[in-house]
Amino acid sequence: MNITISILLLIVGLINFLPVIGVLSAEKLSGAYSVELIGNDIIILMRHRALLFGLVGGFILYSVFKPSYQTAAMVMAAISMLGFLYFVWAAGDYNASISKIAFIDLVGIGCLVIASALKYVSGNT
Repeated sequence: MNITISILLLIVGLINFLPVIGVLSAEKLSGAYSVELIGNDIIILMRHRALLFGLVGGFILYSVFKPSYQTAAMVMAAISMLGFLYFVWAAGDYNASISKIAFIDLVGIGCLVIASALKYVSGNT
């Protein structure tokens, strides 16, 4: 059961960590989200967002090897992914890249639900 939880958290960690590539350049961010980043203000905010995703994703990946941090990592991931899904739903009008990211986050939420249930059943909360 622990190996399944670790695999699920590895998936969630990678989903959250991969956007860190946006730290490298505005072009990476623009390509990932299919948006035009106009002005340094937006570029700074989006690169900082990428950095924060690196921290969240890195912590989730760390929890794979340090199970005592898994519950905290799962809560962080759930808040982040559910928050994004809420913003997408609330906006209602978005491009295909945002739609793809929302679907990936739904997959991540599914992984979190299964991992949380397994953790609860095993008594490792």
